[in-house]
Amino acid sequence: MTETNRATPATTKAVLFHTTGAPDVLTVEEVPLPSPGPGEVLIRVEALGLNRAEALFRAGTYFYQPTLPASRNGYEAAGVIEAVGAGVTELAPGDHVLAGPGGDLSGHGLYAERVVVPAGRVLPRPAGVDAVHAAAAWLTYSTAYGALLEKGGLRAGDHVLVTGASSGVGTAALQVAGLIGAVPIATTRTAAKKQRLLDAGAAHVITTDDEDVVKEVGHITGGRGAEVIFDAIGGPGLTTLGEAAAPDGTLIVYGWLDGRPTVLPMNWPLTVIGYNNLHLTADPASRRRAAHFIGSGLRSGALAPVVGATFDGLERMADAHRLMESNAHTGKIVVTIRH
Repeated sequence: MTETNRATPATTKAVLFHTTGAPDVLTVEEVPLPSPGPGEVLIRVEALGLNRAEALFRAGTYFYQPTLPASRNGYEAAGVIEAVGAGVTELAPGDHVLAGPGGDLSGHGLYAERVVVPAGRVLPRPAGVDAVHAAAAWLTYSTAYGALLEKGGLRAGDHVLVTGASSGVGTAALQVAGLIGAVPIATTRTAAKKQRLLDAGAAHVITTDDEDVVKEVGHITGGRGAEVIFDAIGGPGLTTLGEAAAPDGTLIVYGWLDGRPTVLPMNWPLTVIGYNNLHLTADPASRRRAAHFIGSGLRSGALAPVVGATFDGLERMADAHRLMESNAHTGKIVVTIRH
């Protein structure tokens, strides 16, 4: 039996794509909306947080291919529960929640006005956090938390070098590092985003177009190097990043924006970790620790999601993807939905 505040609509608007390609392949269509089954909840979506992986998935360059035609997309959303399925006891209609990744994007993407998802993908929204900032929080902060703290062992006083720091995960990493007393060093191509990165939490900013990363990290760390490097880019530049690491340092690679083959640095001793956030979110204990860390930080204000731009309505999704691919923004892009 489904518990609900009102009758569940039979259909909902969702963003689909029938072929891979540029943002223009994204369309808004009416799709069937099932009632939540056992262990599932129905969410009325208020905001969608966009992620680089979704642009890669749409373009056909993600680590797996979409199922076409009529593929869904979207990893995270914030909204209100409208109904729950049998066996769901920790969530109820009216709860303000956020939903994170889980399952194949083609079948379980969240770009829609309403979605039915497993209750295990859903977390209560921290008190005082609006839908826009909640949609910008989970994947960015859980990635930074899982990579830097659970896997990377970042500690107070450590220097951490964050590449691609103007992204949603990058800005989250600056704040996570600062929260535990580490020293975040951001990289960005030009000086255009330098002040925004300092405002977002960076202690130092290196502009890679006109500064030498290894040399600047050496100056900042007194010649030791960074204890942890958090890289979103990969490619042949990874060998240079390795030279910026401290002895026995840790290099964490969580993205592959470069697209070219990644070459491992050989300046041992150095620990290299390929990080996939789905391993953290799939483990209940790790997920619980991440949720507690993020919720506590959001409530205290120590973690404040950086929202670079918002777009109103699913019809603006293609525009939002264009901005994401332009790299002109700092922080997270959010698409809001009015009901």
